[in-house]
Amino acid sequence: MADRMGVGAGRKVTLLITAMSVFISPFMVAAVNIALPTMAEEFSMGAVLLGWVATCFLLASAAFLVPFGRLADIHGRKKIFLYGMVLFTFSSFCCAISNSAALLISFRVLQGVSGAMTVGIAVAILTSVFPAEERGRAIGMNMAATYLGLSMGPFLGGVLTQQLGWRSIFFISAFLGLVVVILVLWGLKGEWAEARGEKFDTVGAIAFSLSVVLVMYGFTVLTTVLGVVLVVLGVLCLLAFVRWEPRVASPVFNVNLFKKNASFVFSNMATLINYCSAFAMAFLLSLYLQYTRGFSPQTAGLITVVSPVVMTVFAPIAGRLSDRIEPRLVASVGLVFTCVALLLFVFLSDDTALGFIIAGLAVYGIGTGLFSSPNTNAVMSSVDNKFLGVASGTVATMRSIGMMLSMGIVMTLFSVYIGQAEITPEYYPAFLTSVQVGFIIFAVLSFVGIFIQLAARKKGRT
Repeated sequence: MADRMGVGAGRKVTLLITAMSVFISPFMVAAVNIALPTMAEEFSMGAVLLGWVATCFLLASAAFLVPFGRLADIHGRKKIFLYGMVLFTFSSFCCAISNSAALLISFRVLQGVSGAMTVGIAVAILTSVFPAEERGRAIGMNMAATYLGLSMGPFLGGVLTQQLGWRSIFFISAFLGLVVVILVLWGLKGEWAEARGEKFDTVGAIAFSLSVVLVMYGFTVLTTVLGVVLVVLGVLCLLAFVRWEPRVASPVFNVNLFKKNASFVFSNMATLINYCSAFAMAFLLSLYLQYTRGFSPQTAGLITVVSPVVMTVFAPIAGRLSDRIEPRLVASVGLVFTCVALLLFVFLSDDTALGFIIAGLAVYGIGTGLFSSPNTNAVMSSVDNKFLGVASGTVATMRSIGMMLSMGIVMTLFSVYIGQAEITPEYYPAFLTSVQVGFIIFAVLSFVGIFIQLAARKKGRT
């Protein structure tokens, strides 16, 4: 049985370390979104290749979240988490010194792998340390740190890009990663490995990762024959994975979690749909504000900071509510707000009032703030301690796949309306059309997500 940290200082240190780790990744993602046009200019990247700078991180992360979650359950969550932070620090520094688009994308892939080793496992560590009656509050504070990163990312990313260049974003990320490594070595005591001694299912891990990569990459090029072939191969690989896992004594993923646990199933599905419908919003708005409206990176960052600031306020409140009220109900209300915000952005034009955009961002911030903490609490409270790493990896995988699909939809729309060309003034009308169509699709997905989250009726483990 894993060692558990005591109450008081031990829990506070754990919360600090996990909060810092989940702050860094979204900070970097949000900051990079603001810096994308500057990167495109330096490396002469077209719209689709530019999308890959953001997307490759998500692809790598999604492919490895569940396998690393299982490795953490077996070998220790602290150990895998620490290795992940070291890899993140190294890959961030390499991104900063990249001298080509190919190198930048390659090291972004490494960042994605490191994210699979840290972000998902951070939630599992929290769940291991905090009792059920305090879990929602702890997860809510952790989510607040995530949204604080999203809040600071656009503004600081804009300032850094404009004053010091886009590379400074990755230098800052590397420094923050090093700080977390030092804190883990100094202050994170104990270890958590309830599945210690069990074998790691290498075949299952490879099948899972391969299926995720094939489906997600294929989706981004779905307008081509290659894209269709890759998606079909990915689905076949996923079916083989599902057939293989029940036959293994120690599977990388216990498929019974999906067969016999309604709260786990529907809450994860809601996570997937929420991030699929909402993640690309920041990416699209960043490009819209800089291309269509002509704002500087710094100004665009200052505008888009509205939603994560609101998220930071509402996430802890929602976390506390989910300790008292059934989490699925709180999360469903959040999805209603998100759907309304996405509908508002359908009406973006080349002269939309700035107040309208800010109002839409605020509504979106309320929705995501109300959704994320209760949804995660519902998932983590529905499984036994033995599966906390896998459960955390699963919900993080749903987030990453949702983000990737969201970006895939955008990249598909770019391919249809813009092609491989750079986004120059002659393509601004086509770009705006792709943005409007994208928000129509995302609003419909978000509406469906409301009912899926409501379907998670079973309370599950507490």
